[in-house]
Amino acid sequence: MKHVLITGANRGIGLELARHYAQAGQQVIGVCRESSPELQQVATRVLAGVDVTSESDVAHLTDSLEDLQLDLLINNAGILQNEELGIIDFDSIRWQMEVNAYAPLRVTQALLPLIAEGGKIANITSRMGSIADNDSGGRYGYRASKAALNAFGKSLAIDLRPRGVAVAQIHPGYVKTRMVGFSGMISPEEAARGIAARIAALNLDNSGSFWHSNGEVLPW
Repeated sequence: MKHVLITGANRGIGLELARHYAQAGQQVIGVCRESSPELQQVATRVLAGVDVTSESDVAHLTDSLEDLQLDLLINNAGILQNEELGIIDFDSIRWQMEVNAYAPLRVTQALLPLIAEGGKIANITSRMGSIADNDSGGRYGYRASKAALNAFGKSLAIDLRPRGVAVAQIHPGYVKTRMVGFSGMISPEEAARGIAARIAALNLDNSGSFWHSNGEVLPW
């Protein structure tokens, strides 16, 4: 039986991923700042009170897992804020970089000793992090933070290849979650199925890829 750790697992896409892997018979470890009754029902273990931007919280997370072997790490926790040219809030940009880019790298580095050979890491990113695909501008902090996450993920894929660990950057689609005011085009359930399919297809040959959850390879 495999162990799957998901950050931001208490709601939205993270919760549906937890539900998907639990239904598949996996041991799900849900990590979040605040738990939810729904997560408690599906996760094997819930580690609440974890701020992934906090070095001490992430260190405590690692200690809590002791010598558990992880087969899959899904860096899902993230935030979306908006900045308009002329009134850009640079604190907003910095915070999105902390949550969306630095935190996944921090969590990954901390948990590396626990990730098994042949394990996988999935970073939930966004096509808004694609520079080539940007035809609408705006969202300075979100775009930059996801582009940084993509760059981190690509480097991780190269550095972890000798350890047999594959890494993917996966755009879930425009999903009906609280982050976008539930105005998306697909449900969290559909997004989770697509993400899980991309993770299943992930291997050392395609490690470092930037995928849409529907299987489309996205441009950097």
